Formats: sequence, C-alpha cells, structure tokens
Amino acid sequence: MSSKRIVSSSHLVSEQAAELSEFEFGLNMAVNAYHRWIVRCMAAAGQDGLSALDVLVLHLVNHREREKRLSDLCFLLNIEDSHVVNYALKKLTKQDLVAAERRGKETFYATTDEGQAACRRYRDIREDCLIASHAALGHDNPEIGEAARMLRVLSGLYDQAARAAASL
Repeated sequence: MSSKRIVSSSHLVSEQAAELSEFEFGLNMAVNAYHRWIVRCMAAAGQDGLSALDVLVLHLVNHREREKRLSDLCFLLNIEDSHVVNYALKKLTKQDLVAAERRGKETFYATTDEGQAACRRYRDIREDCLIASHAALGHDNPEIGEAARMLRVLSGLYDQAARAAASL
C-alpha cells in the first residue's frame, strides 16, 4: 500500500496533523455525494428543482412536526448567513411545501400537507435506495455512529479555528 496521503491540496498538509488534510478531502467528496443524493432522492419523490439546502431545510422544518423560526433553522444547520436559509424558505413556501405564520415580530415555519407527503415519499425512496444498499454491504452501524460523533467534534474544532481566523 502506498504511503502517499490522499488529499486535495498537498501544499496544506501539515506534519503535525496530516490526517486533517485527508479528512478534508474525504469530507468534500462525501458532502458533494450527499448533496447529489438528497437532491436526486427528492426529485424521485416528486419535488424536482430543489437545491440541497432546500431539501435540508424542508426536512428540518418537518422535524418532529414542530414549527421553526429562521434562527432555529440557521442554528441547526450551523449557517451564519441567514439569507441563504431565508431564500430556501421562500422557495419552499412558493412551492406550497412550507407555510409561514407571522406572530408578532417572529415568523414560524411548518410543513404543509404537501410538504409532509414529500418527506414521507423521500423516506420511502431512502429506504429502498440507500438503507437497503447499506444493509446489503454489511456496514457496521456503530462505526457510522462513531464517525458521526467525530464529525460533530471536528465541527467544533473548525468553528473555533474560524473564530480565531476572524480575529486576526
């Protein structure tokens, strides 16, 4: 096996943490594959033309059948620029997947019946296409759980590094 690291930017590889460069390359590939998957899954569910962020926002609004505010969605997605999430909400509202209700100064968002149905169809397709393939490959679910935990830890590391860089 080759000792060369699989990275996208060899000039950024640090002797102190070369694995971070490998992680970043893998993360970029995984994010792009995941975004492609969720867009195509939602298109198969009958909602063509949505971006990856639109799909994520729709599922978050639908999550636990509780209304959400723009700030809640931005927080859950770890997105600072609320304008991009707001744009997704407007698009989903225009397509009658999400409804907005103003209460005082706040706007609350909830999925419509059509939005809930789209999420159910998405889940069915996810079961058929993704979960069935995952099960057939025999992947170890505890390992995936550990990878998810590590992603959350590294998210904190990158957030802290972003704050440090912003203060320079």
